[in-house]
Amino acid sequence: QVQPVESGGGSVQAGGSLRLSCAASGLTFSRYGVGWFRQAPGQDREFVAATSRSGDRVRYADSVKGRFSISRTDAKDTVYLQMNSLKPEDTAVYYCAARLSVPGVVTTTAPTYDYWGQGTQVTVSS
Repeated sequence: QVQPVESGGGSVQAGGSLRLSCAASGLTFSRYGVGWFRQAPGQDREFVAATSRSGDRVRYADSVKGRFSISRTDAKDTVYLQMNSLKPEDTAVYYCAARLSVPGVVTTTAPTYDYWGQGTQVTVSS
C-alpha cells in the first residue's frame, strides 16, 4: 500500500511551535510533489503548503505565510512542515499528500494529489 505517513502532531499553546513530518513507504518520494492540507471540524479541507519534487519551489496559503515553512531532506525522502507562532485557528487535522510530478511544478489543489496520509491532529489552545 502506497501511503504517506504523518507524524509530529500534538497540543501546544498559542505562540508555540510544532514540526510535522511526512514520509512515504512504497514511493520513490523524490519523484513526488508534496502538499500539506488541513481540515478543522465542520470545515472543508484547505491547502496549507506545498513543495515541488526537488524542493526548489514552494507555495503557502496566505493564512500561514511567514509562520509556516515547508522543506524536504536532501534525500527527498521526508517532507517537513515547521509551524511557528501557532494560533488557535490553526487547530485541525493535518494531512500530507503526494502527487507524481515533473520538476518545478507546485500544486495547491487537493484533487490533483494521488496519495493521502491518515492525518495528524494539531491542537492550539489560547
